[in-house]
Amino acid sequence: MTEKRKVLGRGIETLLPPRQPSAPPAQPPVHREEVIHQLAVELIDRNPYQTRAHVDEGGLQELADSIKATGVLQPVTVRAVPGGRYQLIAGERRWLASQRAGKPTVPAIVRQVSNEQAMEMTIIENLQREDLNPIEQARAFERLAHEFGLTQEQISVRTGKERSSVANFLRLLRLPEHVQTYVAGGHVSVGHAKALLSLDSPEAMAKIAERVITHGLTVRQTEEVVNDWLHPVDRKALKELKERLVDPNVREAEKELERALGVKVTITDRKGRGRIVLEYSSLEDYDRIVTALGSK
Repeated sequence: MTEKRKVLGRGIETLLPPRQPSAPPAQPPVHREEVIHQLAVELIDRNPYQTRAHVDEGGLQELADSIKATGVLQPVTVRAVPGGRYQLIAGERRWLASQRAGKPTVPAIVRQVSNEQAMEMTIIENLQREDLNPIEQARAFERLAHEFGLTQEQISVRTGKERSSVANFLRLLRLPEHVQTYVAGGHVSVGHAKALLSLDSPEAMAKIAERVITHGLTVRQTEEVVNDWLHPVDRKALKELKERLVDPNVREAEKELERALGVKVTITDRKGRGRIVLEYSSLEDYDRIVTALGSK
């Protein structure tokens, strides 16, 4: 009987699949670098690679008021540096506004990146947020080109900007320093600056930029001023050209009157209507004209 039970037991085991040990529940992948930490604001240092040179005080105060009411909604990005401190990569305005709002800590993501990576991330983050003035954007593009050896095409791909836009911003750095200051402050627009860049000397650019500000010239007016500067009008040549363009019949009539009166004659004719101008340089010329016209 015992032997039969053993056989029966083996038969059941052959019908049922062997029991597998239960596997532990799957754990979600951990991305340690994306963990949000609450870091003390005094342990965070400003980014030395920051491209933005000016922070709008009004906008910063509005952000501080918002943070005071609702907190920081988007964490800043930092990297660890020696001495137990952290250096900003992105989020300088949130960090500054948190301090102004009296917040002891700020939410932060800690990244392990090199100096070069930190610089590139900072520049590209600012460019993508489009809160830089035109000259700050131009200098950001210049740093990507010179310090990272990127071509304009590569800069375009990394920042999402059109290549032509990158090239136009870089051209702004050809302006004299104080004219760049006008562009950065919004006193001279990018359209005005493009017109100024057609000039061949910094002195000319500066002089016409002053006229743009003083007289409030439009871009179109600035282009005309620049064109006049590049192609000054020769008044004598213009007069000679105008004479060559006078209708031959009108010109012949002028010559006949000049022979008859002995003075300079100019006829202005527009479709059969106009005027005749007689020029005299002495009383004798005047008397001759009066006599020829039959006047007593």
